[in-house]
Amino acid sequence: MWQAIKSVLAAFLGVQKDERRREDFRSERPGTFIVAGVIVGLLFVLLVAFVAVMAAR
Repeated sequence: MWQAIKSVLAAFLGVQKDERRREDFRSERPGTFIVAGVIVGLLFVLLVAFVAVMAAR
């Protein structure tokens, strides 16, 4: 799971190497990457909302 999270974070930032991306797509468990992507996406949205609320104070 940790490798999937690292890969998703790299993809979110746009710094993932092509070789690593190809390896991820050859993975037999795409559900792990889907779950990791949803978790990272939700954490990002929560972080942005937190920063917006704190800035509005």
